[in-house]
This record gives sequence, structure tokens and C-alpha cells, in this order.
Amino acid sequence: MSTTMNMLTEPGMPTHQGDQLALLGLMQLVSPALPIGAFAFSQGLESAFELGWVEGETSLAEWLSGVLEDGLTRCELPLIARLYSAFECGDHAAVAEWDDWLAATRETAELAAEDSRLGASLKRLLGSLALVPNNNLLPEQAGYVTWFAYTAYIRGVPLRQAQLGFGWAWLENQLAVACKTLPLGHTAAQRVLEALRLELVGAVDQAQHLDDEDLGPALPGVALASALHETQYSRLFRS
Repeated sequence: MSTTMNMLTEPGMPTHQGDQLALLGLMQLVSPALPIGAFAFSQGLESAFELGWVEGETSLAEWLSGVLEDGLTRCELPLIARLYSAFECGDHAAVAEWDDWLAATRETAELAAEDSRLGASLKRLLGSLALVPNNNLLPEQAGYVTWFAYTAYIRGVPLRQAQLGFGWAWLENQLAVACKTLPLGHTAAQRVLEALRLELVGAVDQAQHLDDEDLGPALPGVALASALHETQYSRLFRS
């Protein structure tokens, strides 16, 4: 068990205090203020606006619902569970295998760059907080999802909460993109958030029961939008 994990389970520490530290650790990890640059990427959403595929509150909610159902539910959320299991067992090979699998699902250079850059940024941040493991548990170039799962794990965040937190951070980031590029007010964004909360819980429920052969995102629209975004004439977000 890592030194950091021991900080949460130190003998004599009340259980409720460890639980509260884990909750605060999750809040820190999913905060928009976390300095890793997640705000700089739109995951194809900016291009979907440009193409007229998403034009307002209703179509935005439908787009995000589809990405959640056919993307996160079948990819990032179940991957976090498998990475947790690998961390618990100290299984270096399994961590590397799932990290490689996730990298292979990124269908555009833009999506691949986002995952690798955010992963590198989170790794640097953890290094400044003395939270990077002093072993070879994680690949040198591990992506963002792998580092997210590791950070939640060493903070003592329960798996389900980590999955919900990841989904919530993704959803908030996508809504921030929409507020910057659409004529969409913050109140409308909150209505979308409210409508998708139940779907996020359902996505985590479904992710718990998927076998390995059931995994893999099915998001051709996102892939096309992301590819077109790489050459979009005017854009606010990175490609």
C-alpha cells in the first residue's frame, strides 16, 4: 500500500475523517480549477456547433446524452473500475494493458492529444504534491483516465464515487464549452445538467456490469466532429 494511502488510513485516524479527506480529494480532482488544462479542449463539441449539429439547449442535451450512453458508459467508466482493480493488486501489466487499450480508442489526433496532454499535466501536478508513485505501477506516458483513476485510488475515493466524479467533471467541461461558444446562458446549462444527472447515475450502474468484450465507444459523430475541428478555420479550443 502506498504512503499516500497510509495517510488516509493512519492508525488512530477516525474513519469519518478518512472519508471526509477522500471526499475533499475527489472534489479537488474534479474541480474546474485543477490546473491541468481540461478547459482547453472541446472533444469535438465546438465543431458540432459550427456544423449546426448542436444549436441550442435541447440538441445539446441530446448530444451529451448520446456521448454519455455510447461513450463514457462503454469506455472511461468501466476502465476506471478495471484500473482500480489493477492498482489494488499492484498489477503493472494490467495497468499498462488498459492504458494502451484506452489510447487505441482515441479515433483522432485531437482526442489522443487531449488524453496524453492532460495525463502529463496531472502527473506533473501530482509530482508537485509528492503523490507520484516511486515504482513502475503506471506507464511513463499514461493517459489522463489512468492518472485520474490512480489519483482517486490513492486518495481513498470509493470506486463508484470516482466514476461519478469523472462523469460529472466531463459533463461540466462540456457545458462550459457550450456556454463559451453558443448563445447558451448559465441557467440553461444548469437545466441540461439537471436533466442528465439521473442518466449519469444510470451510466455508472451500467458500466459495473459490462464484460471486457462489451467495451468500446461507438461515437462516429464525435470522431468526425473532432477530425473536422483540427482544421476548423476559427476555433476557441485546442486541436
